[in-house]
Amino acid sequence: MVEVRAQVLGGLVHLAGDTVQVCITITVPSLDPALRAQSSDVCEVLAWGSAQIHCQCSVNEHRVHLPASNPKQAEERVVANAGTYLVYFIEDTSFAPHRGERGHVVLSTKPKILFCDLQLLPGESRSFVYKETLPCDAPPTYRGQLLKYAYKITIGTQRLGGPTKLLRVPIRVIVLQGLSEACIYSESGDLAPSNPFLHTPHRDTPRHTALQIIQNVSTRKNVSQYNITNTRGKVVRFCIYKTSFRLGEDIVATFDFSSAEVTCVQYSVTLQSEEIIAESCRHRPSQKPMLVPYSKAHEVCLNLSHTHLLLPIPLHVTPTFTTDLVSLQWQLHFEFVTSTTEVKGPSLPPNEKEEIEWRAPSSLDIETMVWDLPITILPTTPSQVAQAVCMPAQHTLLL
Repeated sequence: MVEVRAQVLGGLVHLAGDTVQVCITITVPSLDPALRAQSSDVCEVLAWGSAQIHCQCSVNEHRVHLPASNPKQAEERVVANAGTYLVYFIEDTSFAPHRGERGHVVLSTKPKILFCDLQLLPGESRSFVYKETLPCDAPPTYRGQLLKYAYKITIGTQRLGGPTKLLRVPIRVIVLQGLSEACIYSESGDLAPSNPFLHTPHRDTPRHTALQIIQNVSTRKNVSQYNITNTRGKVVRFCIYKTSFRLGEDIVATFDFSSAEVTCVQYSVTLQSEEIIAESCRHRPSQKPMLVPYSKAHEVCLNLSHTHLLLPIPLHVTPTFTTDLVSLQWQLHFEFVTSTTEVKGPSLPPNEKEEIEWRAPSSLDIETMVWDLPITILPTTPSQVAQAVCMPAQHTLLL
């Protein structure tokens, strides 16, 4: 028996552009002394071992229509950047990392050989480190209502004379939209001749560039005020301090009813994702976006002059992104319940020490109005996102 154990170094959550590192340990368990004496051939031989990262896309076929293509041609398109040898390798050997997976491959890295003709005695083990850099323009890990992107590191190996076995390790990839353009801009410089006597400036990694952009955008305050009205007049003035937020951050805003012309009885605010399929992939041109609610806050605001909003953004959601198939946008969905008749509040007592009892009316004639405010959700550090990811740190395969 041979045990293959894989552990992703640095956590299971990565930003696009990161270098993923996996420690792969091959172990042959020790034999009992009695079995060792009876066995003449105790050496285990593994013919080869290889690893690869791929992103699998699956869709709801009743709502999403993908352009028709030959599966073989599609597979070759995915690996065309790796050269003709790679296409030959996938077609004529038994190592197919996405075999048995539902959907189609949208991203596939070049397979890397870990070892060949590995011989281990009982009690021995060997470790290998697999490294691969994710593209900056890769799609994110996403589980939507109509479409799903899933990343897996596939480790394949084969005992001499035995079938190929695959060990799949799921990871989560978060993406900052526009990072690929930022990386190209940061890498471009003046074409000056190299001088070995001058210090070469350190280039920022894609992760450093992404985190710097996220920090700059999410901390930049841009106060926006909105006068929300209906046909009968002003309902409330809404003030929000910024419209770009990181995962795990709180959305903070205020409501001002002091100059309202229409009585607002209560309000609710819901954080919603909007899944928009590309027009060329819709079954029907009139197909509406898929809305999914997350955090929600509501309050009875009758007779209030001011109040505030504190709405958390979950760590497990997917930030704003756009691919050729789908676009994920975020918005705050407001619902205001207004009264069509005037509701008189309690009057001030002539003496401050006196108490006044006020009871709300037993019935009200109401109207409901809705309003949507688009916002942008950015990723945060992978270590923070990992707190909301429930995936095992190690994966094991027995041969």
